Amino acid sequence: MIRNYPPLLITLLFLFTNSLFAQHTIKGKLVTETNNPVAFANVILLDAQDSTSVYKGTISEDSGEFLLEEIASNDYLLKVSFVGYEEYLQQISVNSDKKIRKITLKEGASNLDEVTINARKPKITRSIDRITFDVENSTLSSGSSWDILRQTPGIIMSQGQLQVRNSNVTVYINDRKVQLTESELQTLLQSYSAENIKSIEVITNPPARYEAEGGAILNINTTSAISPGYKGSVEGNYTQGIVPKYQLGTSHYWKGDKLNVFANYTFSPRKEIKRDDSYINFSPNEEFGQRWESDFERVTRSQAHNANVILDYDFDENNKLSFSSNLLFSPDKTFDNSVRTDIATQGNTPFSNFMTDSEVTTDDNNVALDLNYTHSFENGGNISAGAHYTKFDQERDQMVETDYFSGNGEIVDNIAFNTEAIQDINIFTAQIDFSKSLGKMAFESGLKLSSIDSESGIYFFDAESLQYLYDNLSDEFHYDEKVYAAYASASRDWEKWSAKLGLRGEYTDLLGESISTDQLNSQEYFELFPTAYLQYRASDNHSFTLDYSRRIERPRYESLNPFRYFLNENDFNAGNPNLRAAISNNINLNYTLLGQYFFDVYYRDNGRSPASLAFQDNQNLTIRRMQANLLESKSYGLDILHGRSITGWWYAQLYASLFHEENTFLAVESNNAEVTNEIDAVFGQLYNAFTLSKDGTFSGNLSFTYVSDYISGSYNFDPFSTLSLGFRKTLWNNRAELSLNINDIFNDTNTRLTSQYLNQDNSYFAQEEMRYVQVGFKYNFGNFRLEDNQRSIDAAERDRL
Repeated sequence: MIRNYPPLLITLLFLFTNSLFAQHTIKGKLVTETNNPVAFANVILLDAQDSTSVYKGTISEDSGEFLLEEIASNDYLLKVSFVGYEEYLQQISVNSDKKIRKITLKEGASNLDEVTINARKPKITRSIDRITFDVENSTLSSGSSWDILRQTPGIIMSQGQLQVRNSNVTVYINDRKVQLTESELQTLLQSYSAENIKSIEVITNPPARYEAEGGAILNINTTSAISPGYKGSVEGNYTQGIVPKYQLGTSHYWKGDKLNVFANYTFSPRKEIKRDDSYINFSPNEEFGQRWESDFERVTRSQAHNANVILDYDFDENNKLSFSSNLLFSPDKTFDNSVRTDIATQGNTPFSNFMTDSEVTTDDNNVALDLNYTHSFENGGNISAGAHYTKFDQERDQMVETDYFSGNGEIVDNIAFNTEAIQDINIFTAQIDFSKSLGKMAFESGLKLSSIDSESGIYFFDAESLQYLYDNLSDEFHYDEKVYAAYASASRDWEKWSAKLGLRGEYTDLLGESISTDQLNSQEYFELFPTAYLQYRASDNHSFTLDYSRRIERPRYESLNPFRYFLNENDFNAGNPNLRAAISNNINLNYTLLGQYFFDVYYRDNGRSPASLAFQDNQNLTIRRMQANLLESKSYGLDILHGRSITGWWYAQLYASLFHEENTFLAVESNNAEVTNEIDAVFGQLYNAFTLSKDGTFSGNLSFTYVSDYISGSYNFDPFSTLSLGFRKTLWNNRAELSLNINDIFNDTNTRLTSQYLNQDNSYFAQEEMRYVQVGFKYNFGNFRLEDNQRSIDAAERDRL
């Protein structure tokens, strides 16, 4: 079984193979006859004895610079080619790191059919405050943006959420926070092509310019298209899991002298099946305890519409206005749930099993609008002002009915009720940022206002039988939160040292009010959030970075909502209006070897962070999942990251983490005893990209993820792993793309979660459709030509890269 091979062994084998390859590099720069850099040119190293045999290849960067790594000592023929320029050949001898003097390409005719294409490999770089995963024009530039996010080093998917170091992440796009739920974010990124992604920045200790709330930040930087005029695409995919799913989409881009317009629309009709098997041992240590065993199935049907529009207008070189919008519309999304629960250990109940059927229908609307203006100063620096508005509406209807049966199959009880729930959320933010170089120091500062207004209500009908069990069922909840923030930071580079210091202050004013319970939660507080980064570059091959940040985790406003949402009358989720924000302190020490091996030692004190905890009531035979502040939460570990080209056609990237996690919480159903849940675990992630044809039009990828243990609140995860395989073929001179992806080949991603301590013993195994086969097709049309100084050249080579 795959689970028997921990990634620590893979790590050691992977690092050991490094000694089998030489460490020589070849650096150079390509320019035109007018000394302009040549980007995206093919740079190929051929065997000197056999000039048709390709040893290694790359493409030049935007600056015209290129880098060939892991070159064995030998004689080679360096070949440089780019459409519109004469081919350049130079014989070189390599026995140490080599820097080639500037190469000038001459204009001339070029035969595209003779050019060998080598796809650019993803590039990982470490700066003073983040790791940048550069994927533009790489082997990852196919599929969706969601696929890239899942392959980003250190990212783990846990119960549908993206996490870094066991903490939920905040996603930004071009340094703008995405105000979407987890499912909406996934829908958005699945409809956004990976070819639009330039890089992903993983910021474990975010600097002062970012909000102090949350854990790590994933900042997605998008590309700026180089082709003038109009181009577009239509695409679709078919996914076969337990049941089939479809997605259809179209993207359009137009670039003029001043105005750029991008528009995208995706329609995703889906049917999804989720199955659980679970148990609850009520009073497991007592003579008359009961064991309930349940089989659950949920069928979800949805028809999500997702549209994006981005407008960029350049008044001149120094002034730019940007507008973007995202619209998500999901009407008549239905959840059909059925649960059969058997009383394996009878105890003193008058029934031996019960069956619950529930139907839930939701209508979701989410509209997000962004407006940003940037002015660049003539002598460097810029000032920008932006505003964001999100409006989220949800209507939710639920019907629940449970029949209780005796041992001979007779109905002994029936409980039924209906609910209607509404939620109306308005989010507004305004921000102004200023950056400027002051001598040798870079300075930035800014102000931000965030306002959240939420109105929600839940109303129970025909619930007389339920009212005997619970009080205050129907309720209205009003929540208003305002955060006023200001920040300043400064950074400076020396020959071997770099330093960056920042300070952010945030004043929070919030009010939550429950009408039925007459509970009022009013909080006002001011907190300072310092950040500090120090980097020392001992040499080109060795650098060290030490960073620290103080962060805050505020309860999500829906977590403060005291409503109960029932699976059945014995099982429900509930919010907690008494939740408090938690302060965390995070410190990280990084060592970078040869610019490609990254070692991070970290410690995080998350304080009294909010968490979802499950508690079973052994007397009333119910289980509730509620939001509560932990008493203590901390983690520490060692992360290792390395990416390299094994051969000219094989790129591999390894991320491994050895970590310790622990949560201490108050066991409210166990005489308020303090309980600590802790683990020592290993997380491994191996990604491989293959160029399977000489012209680069056929490629593949193979990825493997393994987690030995994991915790969430009081729950422990069993080990789980994911092995996935994908292929991509471009057709008709890159006009079309055909893809095949097989996810979770061995169906090992789903795993069991167990909460077992004192008088608590419950567990569930959620079986979602993680194993599937997906076939996709994309067709590009429109203008694929690049204009450069009145000269028109075919841009197909750039597209194929």
